[in-house]
Amino acid sequence: MELIRVKDLYKTYHLGEIDVPVLKGVSFTINRGEMIALMGASGSGKTTLMNILGCLDRPSSGEYWLDGEELSDLSPDERALVRTDKLGFVFQSFNLLPRTTAISNVLMPLDYSPHRPHHGEAKHRALELLQRVGLATRLDHEPSQMSGGQQQRVAIARSLINQPALLLADEPTGNLDSHTSVEILRMFQRLNTAGITVILVTHDANVASYATRIIRIADGLIESDTLTSPAPASLSGPHVLAGAAPTNGHDADGNGFGHNGNGNGDSESHGYGRTDPGHARTAQVPATIASGSESSGTAVLAQAGRAKVQATPQQVIETELAPEVTEPHHAHHVRHSKLFALMPPTLRTALGALRRNKMRAALTALGIIFGVCAVIAMMEIGQGAKSRILESIASMGANSLFVQSGAATSGGVSFGVGSVLTLTPRDSDEIGRQCSAVKAVAPLVRVRAQVIYGNRNWVPANMFGTTPEYLEVRDWKDLDAGEMFTDRDVLNGNRVCVVGETLRRELFQGESPVGKTVRVQNVSLRVVGVLSRKGSNTFGQDQDDIVLAPWSTIKYRVAGTNAQNVNQSAAATAATGTTSPTTTVNTLSNLYPGAVALYPVPSATEQADRPQPVRFVNVDTIVAVAASAEDVPDAINQITSLLHERHRLRPDEPDDFNIRDMTELTKTMTQQSSLMGGLLLIVACISLLVGGIGIMNIMLVSVTERTREIGLRMAVGARSYHILRQFLIEAVILSLFGGLVGIALGRLASVMVKHFAHFPTQISIPAIIAAFVVSVTVGVVFGFYPAWKASRLDPIEALRYE
Repeated sequence: MELIRVKDLYKTYHLGEIDVPVLKGVSFTINRGEMIALMGASGSGKTTLMNILGCLDRPSSGEYWLDGEELSDLSPDERALVRTDKLGFVFQSFNLLPRTTAISNVLMPLDYSPHRPHHGEAKHRALELLQRVGLATRLDHEPSQMSGGQQQRVAIARSLINQPALLLADEPTGNLDSHTSVEILRMFQRLNTAGITVILVTHDANVASYATRIIRIADGLIESDTLTSPAPASLSGPHVLAGAAPTNGHDADGNGFGHNGNGNGDSESHGYGRTDPGHARTAQVPATIASGSESSGTAVLAQAGRAKVQATPQQVIETELAPEVTEPHHAHHVRHSKLFALMPPTLRTALGALRRNKMRAALTALGIIFGVCAVIAMMEIGQGAKSRILESIASMGANSLFVQSGAATSGGVSFGVGSVLTLTPRDSDEIGRQCSAVKAVAPLVRVRAQVIYGNRNWVPANMFGTTPEYLEVRDWKDLDAGEMFTDRDVLNGNRVCVVGETLRRELFQGESPVGKTVRVQNVSLRVVGVLSRKGSNTFGQDQDDIVLAPWSTIKYRVAGTNAQNVNQSAAATAATGTTSPTTTVNTLSNLYPGAVALYPVPSATEQADRPQPVRFVNVDTIVAVAASAEDVPDAINQITSLLHERHRLRPDEPDDFNIRDMTELTKTMTQQSSLMGGLLLIVACISLLVGGIGIMNIMLVSVTERTREIGLRMAVGARSYHILRQFLIEAVILSLFGGLVGIALGRLASVMVKHFAHFPTQISIPAIIAAFVVSVTVGVVFGFYPAWKASRLDPIEALRYE
C-alpha cells in the first residue's frame, strides 16, 4: 500500500540575488512497511529531501503526498500537526534537551499532540519504550550522563512515543562507534519488521546495507533506485525487542513481500514500479530472540504464499513494543510527578525550562525584584511622610471651620466682624449635636492678659476660654501631665486652667506646674494639666504658648464681662454711631439698636456702681472641625442652615455670622500630596521599566541560546502558538516571582527604615496590589516580543543554528 508519493519535486534556495537549486524534479513512491536508505554525497540534496518528507520544509514546486494527503501547500502549523500525528524523527546529533531526564525527553512530543493521552498513560508508554530500548535503569539520567548509543536510543524512543507511521533517521550512526552503530541499525530493522516505515538518510554504504531499498540521489536528481538484501537483524542482549521478525523479500519482478516460518520465503508482487529481470533476492532474517526464547509473530500472517500486514503500525507498536513493565519502578515515577502532572503541558514545559536555567532566571527576575521593592518601599515611606504632613496640617486646623459673629453697620459704616453679638454657647452645642459632617466643636472666648507665678510673669500668645472638646478640635488629645478640665468646671466657672509647654518653661522652670496656682487679672487659677508639645506651625507661631480655661471662667472672672462691658467698644459704637469718649466708664451695651428706651438711661457712674449680668451670653468664635477634608463643604452647609434656623433669619436677610475655612491650606496640602504621589509614580514606572527591559533583554538572549531547542520542539510537533505561549508563561512566571520577592523585600526595607531611621512608614495595600499587577503586566508586555520572535523561527534554520 502506498504511503509516500513524490512527483516532480523542486527546491531552490534564494541566497540574496543568487538562486541555488537543490532538488531538480524528484519523483518516487514508498510503500508502507519499507525500510529505505536515501544515499548521496554531501550537497546532493538528500537532507533537503528528508526535510520536505518530514514536513519541516516545503518544496518550491511539485507534489508531496503522504498517506493520501497532499502536503506541499500546508501552513507551518498544519505541517506541525502532520509531524506530531504521523512522523517520528531520529537526528544525527540526537537533539536531546540538555539538563532534562531521559523520560522527559521521550515525553516531549506528547505535549504538542492534539490527542495527548492522560499523563499517567503517557508516562507508562514512555517507560515501556525506554525499557524496550535497554534504558530501564537510565530513566532519570540526563544526556550528559549517557553514552552516545544511549542518547540515540532515547532519541529513538522519543520518535516512537506518538506511534508514527513513518520514521525518519538522518545519519543515525554518524556520531557512534561501530558496535553501537550495528545495535542502532538492527534496532531500526526490528522497528521496520514491527510495521513502521523507516527512511535512513546516509552517505555510508554500510548503513545503507541494512535497508531493503536504496535510493541514490546526486545533484538533486534520483540517480538509482534499487532493492537490496538487508543485513540480518538478530542481536542478543537486553536491548532486543520482542516480537516476530518477518522478512521483506523481492522477486525478479521487484514487487512482493514474503515470509515463512524460519524467516526464508518467496515474495509475491506488490509493486515498486520497476523490474529486475533474472535476479531474485530473498531476505533471510531470523526471528528475534528475547531472553533466550523464541517469540511468536503477531504482525504478519502467511496466507496462500503471500505475507500481508493485518494490523496498523500503531497496533503493531502497542503489541510488539509494549511488554509488561515491572510495577514498582513504574509506580515510583508516577508518584514522583503527581503534582507536576496536574499542570498544563505548556506550563510544565515553561517551569522545566526555568528550572534548567536557574541562574539566568534569577538574574532576569532581579530587575523586577528591585523595581517592585523600590516601589513598595517608597510608597510606604511616602505614605508615612504624607500621614505626618497631614497630621501637621491637621494640627493647624486644615479641616477647621471658624464661625464668627457678623458685622454691624451704621450710617454706611461697617464696624467689622464681631460687632454684632449673635453666637452663643448653645449654638456650639447644637452644631455638635445636629451637624453630621462635624467631628467636634468648641466655643472660644479670647482674652490677652499677664500670667503671674511667684516672681515670674509671662503674657501668652493665646489665652482661650473654651470647653474640653477644644483638644479634639485641635487634635491635641494627649497631655504631658495632669488632666483636662471637665464640663462641670465649665458649668460652674471653676478657677482651673491647662498650660502649654512654653509657659511651663518660662514660669515654672523645670518644676511640675500641676497643682500650682497662677494669677491672671488678679484671679487665681489652679493648673490641672500640661499640654503635650506641638511646636511651631507653618506660619512660625508657637502653638505651645497657650493657656486654656473654662470659657465661663475667662468670660466672667478674668475678662470681667457684665451688663456694662460686653464687647464694649463694638456695642457702644453700634448703639450711638460715634466713638465713645475716653472718659466713658463701662457704658451699657445696647443689645437691640433702634429700640425705644422705656426707662431713663443710667449714668456711667450708676452703671459702674450697679452692674447687672447679661442674660444674652455670647462667645467670640465657634471652632468646628469637619470629619475629613472632603466633608468641609457639607459641614459649612449644615452649620449655615442650622444658624439660619436658630437665629430666625429670613431668606432675604443677610447672615449675622461668618464662616471661614482653611481653603488655601487644604489646597496646599492637596497639591503637596499630588506632587508626592506623582513623583513616586514616576520613580515606580522607571524602576519597573528597567525591570521590564531586563526581562526582554534576557528573554531575547534566551531565545538565541535556545534556538536549537525551539527547532527541536517544532520538529516534534510544536505549533507557533505553543512556542509563543511557553515563552510568555516563562516571562510571566519570572515577573510573578520577581513581584512577590520584591513585595517582601519592599516591606522589609520599609520596616527597617521605620525601626532604624525612625522615619514614619505606613503599609499601603493598594500599592502592593498595584505593584503585583504591574509586575505581571510588565512580564506580558516585555515578554511578548521575544516570545513572538521565538514562535516565528523556521524549524530547519533553528535546528542548524550553532
